[in-house]
Amino acid sequence: MSQTAVSQPKHVSTWRKVVAAILDFIFVLFIGDYAIGYMTGSLTEEGFSLQGGPALILFAIIILYFIVFSRFLGGTLFQRLLGVR
Repeated sequence: MSQTAVSQPKHVSTWRKVVAAILDFIFVLFIGDYAIGYMTGSLTEEGFSLQGGPALILFAIIILYFIVFSRFLGGTLFQRLLGVR
């Protein structure tokens, strides 16, 4: 009689999940902010300033990043780097 091995999901530390989420958010925020600021002419000497429509586009990009990467691509960038997924 053969025994089938059932793999148990490994437990991931909560701090790693939190750090990955924070790093992902900061990463997408700055990359998206700069890209949208560059495309809309909202770059300033101090950095970038998004208001109104461009800011809403940035929030949509952040939400889509987490949904698409987590659900369809096996995890976000920092989830993969920190071994959360």
